[in-house]
Amino acid sequence: MKTYHLSFGSHSLELGRRTLIMGILNITPDSFSDGGKFFDPDIAVAHGEELVSEGADILDIGGESTRPFSENVSEEEEISRVVPVIEKLVRRVSAPISIDTTKAGVARHAVRAGASIINDVSALRLDPYMSGVASEYGVPVILMHMKGTPKTMQLAPVYENLIGEIITFFEHAVANAEKSGISRSKLIIDPGIGFGKNLEHNLRLIKYLYEFEKLDLPILIGTSRKAFIRNLLKNEGSKDMDPLSPEVETGTQASLAAAILNGAHIVRVHNVAATRSTARIIDSIRNAE
Repeated sequence: MKTYHLSFGSHSLELGRRTLIMGILNITPDSFSDGGKFFDPDIAVAHGEELVSEGADILDIGGESTRPFSENVSEEEEISRVVPVIEKLVRRVSAPISIDTTKAGVARHAVRAGASIINDVSALRLDPYMSGVASEYGVPVILMHMKGTPKTMQLAPVYENLIGEIITFFEHAVANAEKSGISRSKLIIDPGIGFGKNLEHNLRLIKYLYEFEKLDLPILIGTSRKAFIRNLLKNEGSKDMDPLSPEVETGTQASLAAAILNGAHIVRVHNVAATRSTARIIDSIRNAE
């Protein structure tokens, strides 16, 4: 597996020698898995510290749900949710903090508060000022593929050539980022599991993840507790499974193992402790001579 080196501010990340773990911290009332659980800033800060102590290499903080059919929140509300938490966590943890947002204003306030990565599920497309913020501050950017918007993305998504279309999307997204002054060395790609994809699409993305290596960029993948796992595991005719159930966590770890073997450099997860064990074993297998 090709290795990459990311240097930004006081942080330095090696990608490829071992799988890096991005811990999810949702400061929202409506995220599909833990909505409301960490909405209180003090609880959110404590959980962020816990994730880092369990082995998170990056903390990904978001103040707006991107689950299917979710509604937008205002920029002011999103800022009020994330900035106080970032300001406290940046003084308490050594791991870099990523801001999960599509809004340039939120990203700017978050970076000023101490965040040092921008994770944009729209790949800089929803806010024309986002690329300017990323370029101005020189922070790494995660470009994710999404078909449609969170509110529309799961309305019967169709592809003629799933992998080819997403690779073409990234080629354009990377070119646009570079034109905006963002260094290619600061870019990470995420194929967007569950973002405008059905169950079969998600499975094929994981199986053929190595196809994205031709883009010569670090690959991030997020499968944690997502609907395709729950749909595969639930009994026929039954309602959706509880995302927090042990069965769903087992399914998550299985999907992560496959993703790591097929080329993921970073995995974005809720359960850092379990993922740390999975990644350690799979990295050892992948790196065996």
